[in-house]
Amino acid sequence: MTDITDLGVAAIRDGVAAGTFSAVEVAEAFNANVAAAQDALNAFIVATPDHAIAAAKTIDAKRAAGEALGPMGGVPIGMKDLFTTNGVQTTAASHILEGFVPQYESTVSQKLWDAGAGLLGKLNLDQFAMGSSNESSHFGSVVSPWRRPGSNAPLTAGGSSGGSSAAIAARLVPAATGTDTGGSIRQPAAYTGTTGIKPTYGRCSRWGVVAYASSLDQAGAMARDVTDCAILLESMAGFDPKDATSLNLPVPDWTAALSGDLKGKKVGIPKEYRVEGMPAEIEAIWEQGIAWLKDAGAEVVEVSLPHTQYALATYYIIAPAEASSNLARYDGVRYGLRDLPDGAGLQDMYAATRADGFGAEVKRRILIGTYVLSAGFYDAYYTKAQKVRALISQDFTKAFEQVDVLLTPTAPSAAFALGESNEDPIAMYLNDVFTVPASLAGLPAMSVPAGLDAQGLPLGLQIIGRPLDEQGVLNAGLAIEGRAAFAAKPEKWW
Repeated sequence: MTDITDLGVAAIRDGVAAGTFSAVEVAEAFNANVAAAQDALNAFIVATPDHAIAAAKTIDAKRAAGEALGPMGGVPIGMKDLFTTNGVQTTAASHILEGFVPQYESTVSQKLWDAGAGLLGKLNLDQFAMGSSNESSHFGSVVSPWRRPGSNAPLTAGGSSGGSSAAIAARLVPAATGTDTGGSIRQPAAYTGTTGIKPTYGRCSRWGVVAYASSLDQAGAMARDVTDCAILLESMAGFDPKDATSLNLPVPDWTAALSGDLKGKKVGIPKEYRVEGMPAEIEAIWEQGIAWLKDAGAEVVEVSLPHTQYALATYYIIAPAEASSNLARYDGVRYGLRDLPDGAGLQDMYAATRADGFGAEVKRRILIGTYVLSAGFYDAYYTKAQKVRALISQDFTKAFEQVDVLLTPTAPSAAFALGESNEDPIAMYLNDVFTVPASLAGLPAMSVPAGLDAQGLPLGLQIIGRPLDEQGVLNAGLAIEGRAAFAAKPEKWW
């Protein structure tokens, strides 16, 4: 029999429902993997084996009583530690929130528990979701389960959802939640040979999700394959009156409508994404993806997104500006860390708490954000960036008059070693060059594993869709998945 931990969401759910194995057996198997890998991979900030077992016992009891188990019945998952979880520490991988135990549940996590899922633990991430390599976490870097042949150098699992991607790739969880502000689901998925989708902005509630940049943050699904992502996303999505940006629309049955047949569909290839210095392997996998979509029946059309070159600069003005505002709430007064030097006044307490509680990357982005929002520079930077954002969104609107989806690389390279890009923040920010434009426009986008580079490391392809067309994105992803037949997984060393 296949090891339970090699099964994905659909297989586990269906196996539990059929009585092939119990939900408790599933939870115990994944709990064991989580415990065995923690010292080596550092994917979890908090493991919650008791929560996983309790949820599993509830599902087994429901099955015994002949009750419906729910779309995620018996599936234990990992929760990115950006989602508040009632009674379980939520830190956003920061020191300033270390020890904070919410007394409420985020909307997304509650929906998943209501669907029958169980909690294996809270997953590590870049601090406040600010990063592309999961090296800014107060709790230490996540280490990818992948390695270069003949090398023990630890590789990044991507960021900010690096704990989620590493845990899925290493078979510690069958699926996990992620959040994506500028690529934080898609890039880690590409680096670890996993699948991840960021839905249209507003599809998933942001209530109870620790905020980074409110006009960009969006929860999404990460799993082994496209079908599992669709199942997870259906349970996560839906209108929430507690979130003013939540879309009051029904959640489609994406799973039932999945189809890899793209006859009659047009796929756009943005010419601006052929950036100077693009590695030959990235170019080659992109061309292979184009061939796969043609084979699936799609017509391929070159399109232009002329403002693409300004997307990264625009993002790194808008996102830090919103972060500067959002992170002002962490002041040592209401919750979290309080650093109160002897004889200190209120201002001293603010300064000491924030200096001690925030990491270097978070401080950098707060400073950038505060600068671009300041009286002398608001119009020169922030207002201008918002105008460019509107132009980037218009580019996509015009492109989607010609095509149904866009195909691009997910990241400009395979995973790099931890520490390789730490000295140059700009080099780190360039990892988001292909993912940021879709985030600025609020579009659905996903990464699907497409192959391996010369060193045996995963490479991903990105599909970007029209607003609310998650189905089109998932279907194109399924077409690639079926043809790529990506079955590689990291050799176990942990």
